[in-house]
Formats: sequence, C-alpha cells, structure tokens
Amino acid sequence: MAVQREIDYKIDYGNPEVTSGISVFSEAFDTAFAYHGDDLGAAYSKEHTEFRLWAPTASEAYTVLYDRWDSEPTCTLAMERGERGTWLLKADGDLHGKYYTYKVLVGEQWNEAVDPYARAVGVNGDKGYIADFGRADPEGWPGAKPPLESPLDMVIYELHVRDLSAHPESGIVNKGMYLGLTETGTQGPDGIKTGVDHIVDLGVTHVQLLPVYDYSTESVDETRPYEKYNWGYDPKNYNVPEGSYSSDPYDPLVRIRELKAAVKALHDRGLRVIMDVVYNHFYDGYRMNLAKLVPGYYLRYKPDGTLSDGSHCGNDVASERAMSRKYIVDSVLYWARSYGFDGFRFDLMGLLDVGTMLEIRRRLDELDPSIVTLGEGWDMETELPEAKRANQHHASSMPRIAHFNGYMRDAVKGGIFDPASRGFIGGDDGMAQDIRKGAAGGITYNNEIRLFADEPDQTVNYAECHDNYTMWDKLMLAAPWDSDDIRARMHRLGSAIVLTAQGIPFIHAGQEFMRTKYGVENSYISPDSINWMDWRRAADRKHDVWYMKELIALRKMHPAFRLHTARQIRDHLVFEPSPERTLSFTLRNHAGGDPAKHLYVLYSASEEQVDLELPELGDWQAVWGQSHIERLEGTALTIKGIAMIVLEISE
Repeated sequence: MAVQREIDYKIDYGNPEVTSGISVFSEAFDTAFAYHGDDLGAAYSKEHTEFRLWAPTASEAYTVLYDRWDSEPTCTLAMERGERGTWLLKADGDLHGKYYTYKVLVGEQWNEAVDPYARAVGVNGDKGYIADFGRADPEGWPGAKPPLESPLDMVIYELHVRDLSAHPESGIVNKGMYLGLTETGTQGPDGIKTGVDHIVDLGVTHVQLLPVYDYSTESVDETRPYEKYNWGYDPKNYNVPEGSYSSDPYDPLVRIRELKAAVKALHDRGLRVIMDVVYNHFYDGYRMNLAKLVPGYYLRYKPDGTLSDGSHCGNDVASERAMSRKYIVDSVLYWARSYGFDGFRFDLMGLLDVGTMLEIRRRLDELDPSIVTLGEGWDMETELPEAKRANQHHASSMPRIAHFNGYMRDAVKGGIFDPASRGFIGGDDGMAQDIRKGAAGGITYNNEIRLFADEPDQTVNYAECHDNYTMWDKLMLAAPWDSDDIRARMHRLGSAIVLTAQGIPFIHAGQEFMRTKYGVENSYISPDSINWMDWRRAADRKHDVWYMKELIALRKMHPAFRLHTARQIRDHLVFEPSPERTLSFTLRNHAGGDPAKHLYVLYSASEEQVDLELPELGDWQAVWGQSHIERLEGTALTIKGIAMIVLEISE
C-alpha cells in the first residue's frame, strides 16, 4: 500500500548550533526539547489566531497565509522562537476561511508543510484551513451515545464508507459518502434492507470504519474521487476527515460536518463507532508534513541511516520518541472528543511501542473508559527493541488493549498465505487445538490451550476482515471440488465459531451474505465492482443473512458466551471429548449468570453422521442446529452435516 517515492536530493537535518549541538537523532533531544503544552496548531478567535509550531531544528519559521486552496501566498508572517523548540505567532483579525502552511529553514533547506495539528484542510490536504469550528457541527450535535457495559458485549462490524453504498442497487442516494451512513429506509433488490438499516437489523453493536482521516492524493484525488479506489492506509493529515467521502471536498468544513453527522446517525441507531487509525507509518517518509518540519525526528532509522520499514510501506514511525508519542495521543484524544468515536483500531499496532499504547489507554480512561482499543499485535521487525513492541508477546503488559487473533482466523479457514489450506471448517482436524485456544478467548486455559491474552477482553476473534481473501473466496480456492452448498455450510460454521467463542467477535461487512471479492486477495486499490457490498447477492442469500442475525442474537441471549474474566472461563468452560473433525465444549453452572444451567456447543466439520456421548448433567434440549440432529436421547447425540449444534439444560 506504500506510495512513498525516492528522493533525488539530500535531506538537511539542521545546523547543530541551532540545537546547542544536540543531534535530532539523540535521546538527549527529547530531554532538551520535548514540549508538553496543549496549544500546538492554530487557535482561532474573531479577534486573532494564535499559531504554535514545534520545530526545534529550524533556524527560521514562518506562517504563510493564502486566500484559496490553490492561490499564491497573500502574506508570510515571521514566527518568534518560544520555549522548548516551539515557534509562536499571534495574527490579528478574523482569519476564518483563510488557508495556511508553515515554512521552516532547516540547515540550508527551506521546507513548506501543512500544520500537523491542522483540523481542517483544503482539497487534497495541501494547505491547512483556519476556521470557527462551531460552524461545522451538524444539527443536534453531539447527541447521546449507546451504552456499553463491557467490551465483551461487543459485536464489531468492519466497514469501508464507500463499500456500503456504491452498489447500483444499494438504494442509497449519497453513494460513496459519509452521508450514505445517515440514510434510513433504504431498500435493495426484492425489497431487502440496505445500508445502515441492514446493519442495525443484524444486531451488531459497533461499526468499525476503515480509515476516514485524510489520506494521500496518490491514493485518491479528491478532485476526481471516483477515478480511484483505496482503503485509506496512506495517512496524510491525521486530524482531518478524508475529503473524497464528502459531498463537497472543496469546502473544508463540509467533510467535518458530514463525518460528525454520520457518527451521530450511527449513535442514534444504537451503534457505536470505532475508527481505524494508522500511526505506524507515514504515506511518504520524506514528504510528510512532520518529516519536513523536523527532518529525522519522527521516523526510525537503521544503523546504516536508511529508514526502518517493518510496515512494508517505506517507513516506521518512531512512536517511542516523546513528541511522536504526544502527537499520537493528542490525535486519538482529538477524534474521541471532537467526533465522538467510541473506539480505535490500531493498524500494525505491533510496530508501535508499549509505552505509547499504555498512555493512550490511560488518557482514554480519563475521558471515557467505555472507549475501546484494539489492534494488530503482529510480531514485526522494526528498529525498536523487541521488549518495547506493542505486539501479542507483550499483551500481559497492556491490559484492556485487544489483539486480533490470527491463530483463530487461520484455524477457522486455513492459513491466509496458503490458498490450499482448508482450516477446521474444511475438515482439517489438525486445526482443532487452535480453535479450542480461540474458543477459550486466547487466555491461558491450561498448559496446552493458551495464547497471548491474560483476559478475554484482549482477544478479537475473526474469520475474515478487509485484508486477504474473504472466507468465501478462501473456500473457493481451498475446496474447489465441493459444491456451493457444502462451502456455504463451511462458511456458516466459520461465522458460528467466531460468534460463540469467548473474547470479542468481529465480522467483515458482507460476511453475512458470504461476500466475495471474486478471488482478489488484496483489494486495496481494486475498483468498486470488486469492493462494494453486493446487495443483489445479499438478496439472493437472505437465509444466510438471517443465519448471521440469529447467531448474534444467540450470543446476546447467553452471557455464557461473553464471560468477563479468565477465571470465569477456566471455572465454567469444559472441553468435551468428541470425534475427529468435531470439537465440543460445555459452559456449566449458569456461566456468567446465564439463564441456562448448562450449555453444550458442538462444531462439526464432518459431512458424515457423527455419534457423540453427552456429559451426564441433565435433560439436554436442542436450541440451535435442530435440522442436523438425527437423535437426541439422554446422553446420546447423533448429528449429520457440517454445522454448529447448541444444546441446553434448564433448571
């Protein structure tokens, strides 16, 4: 996904005399220049606007004002050096509607850049925008948020803004826009619910939006937004909404108003909203505003002076440095406070450092403890000591920060980098132990069943997401000789495993109707015709949509599937003996306050008849998968076909 380009000039890292001989690459730089104030950026009032920039290596700094996003400068105002590497300017008059940049002299090199703390920008994000932000609030803002007692009560639904509405039969007027998330009463083929009505009807609790901050022009040109498609993992202006999803990308306040309207509309429908954030890399390590204002500071470097690239996007952010950490924390808090986001999903979180993630969690707890944090805690190489990386190996050091469970994903549908691997749902019994690990919430259940989590709220279980093949496409590759009906049963079993496992369940938009991207493994720049939610397919697979809806309802009905602590899981969950290509467990003694005294859950990936012996706990009654049960008498259970079975014993 990298759009970084090589440069044909030498970067000037500054004159050492400006920083009293302290190198920008040294630890002493933070000691001397880290700034702790909360006034970086542009603070507007009708009487004046105050600017504060952090640029310790600059020998001169200016604020450049523009009348339009594409005009020449109207004036260039000198800034005064302030404390700890900051530069200050107080510009008199009402500057609402003006555009601005910063211009700094670093060594012998002049660099012009957008304010990293800009909260509004012009089209394509090349100039900041000075505004009275009260004018950007939609009617009724902010409104009320839906309650959340525990992150274990979540069901996360991952969605790209454009995908929801782009299909010609979506019934949504504002196709590809934030406003598409505000529309109600939309219908598709055969009168099915579409858009947010469809999502609400499923019963999920959280919508996780792929990046909605301003991303690079190379990814999508906001002046021609439909010429290209992109997921948005190329961050340009971290604190500004992406303009290609707005109805008018030329008006800097419209994108703000419409994203807020979308968040409010989702809240009003009972849905909380998670923002996908990408602080692990810049879209371009040389041309990014932060990299131009303080060259050499914000990125990690190898011993040979080249950029660290664990992200495979050209660079890695040095989150462990004081002002990088401050910037990330300030940005997260800004989105939470100003836009009302209820959670943050950290892309390639394993490249960030533990200290930064803990500070984010601490500051969010001060604001609202119900705001959730989750991320990709993959173990990735980067120029940061392994012990400091925010990956799954260090989950025990990061309470209440959840990690995506790639073990569960691969166990369900097969390894993501091996198209032929079938996973448990395809009959690979070798994956059963990893299914048990996921079903136990990734905690240390015993010496054999254990993953990375101390507590179940640190595990996000999933079978598919925007990355890699959808589960349906993976099954098409791994089981090409099976019928569509058999593959559909495998798919339903995969979703059922995720929704009945301990931990936090996560589903990909369209998973409920067996979404296909027509074999495209990595659709980050594929056209709408590959990425859109195909509402015709949703209509054709109404029964599968109903199945997902009922799965979510089953999870909500039974607290036993949402145990809050590792101790509860160890006390109440018992893995039962079961034949090859099956896996079973009981949740005993009103687990988590469940109305059922005992639950029995069976995952069967066998097409053949299977005979099982139930634990002698009482009178078992079927509550799920009845059509696959051929015999249920006493402790004898016979089932046939790929399916999940749930039995219960009432008092």
